[in-house]
Amino acid sequence: MTAVDAPPAPALHGDRRFRTFWIGQTISAFGDRISELALPLIAVSLLAATPVQVSVLTALIWLPNLLGLFLGAWVDQRTHKRRLLILADLARAAVLLSLPVAYLFGAITLTQLYLVALLSGAGAVLFTLGQQAFFVALVPRSAYVDANSKLSLSRSLSFIAGPAVGGGLVQALSAPVAILVDAVSFLASALLLRRIPVTEAPPPPRRTSTLGLVRDGLGLVLRHPVLRAALGCTTTVNFFTFIAAALLVLYANRELHLSPGAIGVAFGVGALGGLAGAALAPRLSRAIGLGRTAMIGVVVFPAPLALTALIAGPTWAKVAMLAAIEMVSSLGVMLMDVNLNALLMAVTPDDARGRRAGAYSAVNYGIRPLGALVGGALGTTLGLRPALVVAGVGGVLAVLWLLASPVRHITTLDDPAT
Repeated sequence: MTAVDAPPAPALHGDRRFRTFWIGQTISAFGDRISELALPLIAVSLLAATPVQVSVLTALIWLPNLLGLFLGAWVDQRTHKRRLLILADLARAAVLLSLPVAYLFGAITLTQLYLVALLSGAGAVLFTLGQQAFFVALVPRSAYVDANSKLSLSRSLSFIAGPAVGGGLVQALSAPVAILVDAVSFLASALLLRRIPVTEAPPPPRRTSTLGLVRDGLGLVLRHPVLRAALGCTTTVNFFTFIAAALLVLYANRELHLSPGAIGVAFGVGALGGLAGAALAPRLSRAIGLGRTAMIGVVVFPAPLALTALIAGPTWAKVAMLAAIEMVSSLGVMLMDVNLNALLMAVTPDDARGRRAGAYSAVNYGIRPLGALVGGALGTTLGLRPALVVAGVGGVLAVLWLLASPVRHITTLDDPAT
């Protein structure tokens, strides 16, 4: 069956369990957009952080992913994945609530900000690893692309409204108080997860030690040609895009002289590209193939970041240029994520989802702190604009991994390579 002949995946709108999960993740995603803007703004505006200190903050959010190798093996041995998701949501809500409380008492410090970044990042890792197995209990294989598209669509919507709302809340209430909204979103997600009935199969009897499971997960990722290529691709693109991620808010605030509200509007308008990408990804993959669509996304995602160095002019022009760059980049990341995520789920054995996700995220997400730290160093030594050019140009090289692998020949999830 060719990509053109492949029938569309079944609709999930009538599935109450998936719909509840989808709503919870949508609420949480909107809260995340506020914290992503508010955390660096706390460091920049309240604590006068340097580029290196801001990059350390970004790095700490992603550092816990290095624990994914061991945590993924542990998650595979748990029967009740839903409980892990609820625990992760509640933990992140409690950690974030500490910031507005400290701010009200005038006690907020850079050390606390670092701890919040680290602990909330750890909660995110636990949630992501548990979600892998929970997802396949809710969604049939034939609907993986459709379900990922819907979740990505919500994420894109959050990038549209979230930054604008977040920027307004930061200006009206201050950044620490605005983070309260994200904490509430995690509580809402936990409550909705409790309402989802799901039958979770017990894990198979343990055949080896935890260390053996870790080796098994890492070996699976490195041996499988599709998993290996996807890992090399996403790790490369994450390294370079996080050079930009560590510097972009700082660049927009200090060099472009944009207010938090203007930054939020630019990011929100730019996220329209992600909305289009999430909606377009299933259709494009059916038209030209899953692998080709993913490769287009891998190029379109990082390439526009190099153009941020050219932003100049009056405030309205700066906001418009930043929004346009974000729009194209957001479209690319959705074309990449929707298709590669579906592919990863399709090729992973059911009894190895946690440790595969743990091994994969330990490398793929574990590179993000390094990218952020390199971004801080490049921003300090070369300047913010040259560092952003390096991020955009370097990120495009990630597509070479897919070009040299079976991924470029995969048209649907029914192909023999999957």
